Amino acid sequence: MSNALHMMSARELARGYGTRQFSPVEVTQAVLDRIGALDKTYNAFCVIDGESALEAARQSERRWHVEAPLSLIDGVPTTVKDLILVKGWPTRRGSRTIDADQAWDVDGPPVARLREAGAVLIGKTTTPEFGWKGVTDSPLTGTTVNPWDTARTPGGSSGGAAAAAALGMGTLHLATDGGGSIRMPAGFCGLFGHKPTFGAVPVHPHSPAGTLWHQGPIARTVDDACLMLDIISLPDARDWQAVPLARPVAPNAADDSSVEGLRIAYSRSLGYARVDPQVTAQVDAAVHWFADRGAVVVEEDPGFDDPIDVMVTLWTVALALATDGLSPAQRELVDPPILELAERGKSVSALAYRRAEQSRDALGRHMRAFHERYDLLMTPQLPLTAFEVGHEVPLGSGMTRWWEWSPFTYPFNLTQQPAAALPCGFASNGMPAAVQIVARKFDDDRILRTCRAYERANPFVMPTHVNARSHEAGPGAAALHV
Repeated sequence: MSNALHMMSARELARGYGTRQFSPVEVTQAVLDRIGALDKTYNAFCVIDGESALEAARQSERRWHVEAPLSLIDGVPTTVKDLILVKGWPTRRGSRTIDADQAWDVDGPPVARLREAGAVLIGKTTTPEFGWKGVTDSPLTGTTVNPWDTARTPGGSSGGAAAAAALGMGTLHLATDGGGSIRMPAGFCGLFGHKPTFGAVPVHPHSPAGTLWHQGPIARTVDDACLMLDIISLPDARDWQAVPLARPVAPNAADDSSVEGLRIAYSRSLGYARVDPQVTAQVDAAVHWFADRGAVVVEEDPGFDDPIDVMVTLWTVALALATDGLSPAQRELVDPPILELAERGKSVSALAYRRAEQSRDALGRHMRAFHERYDLLMTPQLPLTAFEVGHEVPLGSGMTRWWEWSPFTYPFNLTQQPAAALPCGFASNGMPAAVQIVARKFDDDRILRTCRAYERANPFVMPTHVNARSHEAGPGAAALHV
């Protein structure tokens, strides 16, 4: 990792705090300075609270000085996606329909755990309205851009978290994933992102997307994600669907995890996706790395048809619920495609919805049986690299909606399995590619150890330049400073 304070890992920060090489206050100020220098270009934040962050950092510094940190992430700069409640900050979900001027007096479960662990909360990161799509722009906050190239999208819906992570505007980043929203921006931005098993991270309140919706980390290293997941997966009585992980998830820092003997199925297309050959080449190389180190790799599709019809049924009903009760004046403020999709959702009968759930059940059973033969499934994370900013789909592609270019993500929201985006190289256009690693439910630890082994031999690369080329979508809205 870089010696720059804003780019250090959480474990490096803890080591430095413990030896008094630097302090949480110095690190927090370095991150705030980084945000001040870059966020006008990248638009990763919708709320920045430097005053409370520095006060939290001062409290952390006092704990480290008496050798009583609350956790290994005590004093570590952390961001929260603007779909998750944070006490004292507005949660507007990227929507002009939500009034910022109201009581915000509740932390969501993962935020509460992070606060109890001493994390320094810096601000809230941008999302498309209600987190509905795979790119990050909204009528409220404008457009967020890719840290590798501002003419391209960072993906979504956790695009603000990904841009912040890659550029050193925070160390740990709490994000959400209802159809790929952690893994898509992680893949487009060259980061590690983990969608935990559903229920592993307690949630309150639940999204209109219900059991599709997961909360988890985006980070510059696997270890950072592990440390964060250890904290946010702690129990919370407000979520009756939460289930504890079966084993500790954070690999020991000295653990040189082996991949020898792992049974890995590799599917280049899931049997139905079309993938850019340059992406395939990078993913092939990553999968070969595992085979060369003793993993038993078999090229095999998991054997299900594209479940997009099931996903769209559930997704449009969720949008109908999210917009239910809006006044005519509020509806005028909403991103128009949301209303179009919500109308589709309103037309879904109870019988049709239940049939979709039955198809989802069948897919879950199918994948449970598949993992009797394989420890892991590997696929491309995305079939393409990041495309033009300001568009839901690539220009000239003939596509109409985001799920058409993200065929590898939503199946594993339907099955509630853990899945991670693992950076694995770059295409000739200089944009990142990633491999997706999927395991059976509650086998998060196997994914994390596998990804850690790969990262140790193939360290992730973060952007070292600031590309401030103009982009047609125009600048984003200014972040709210509180």
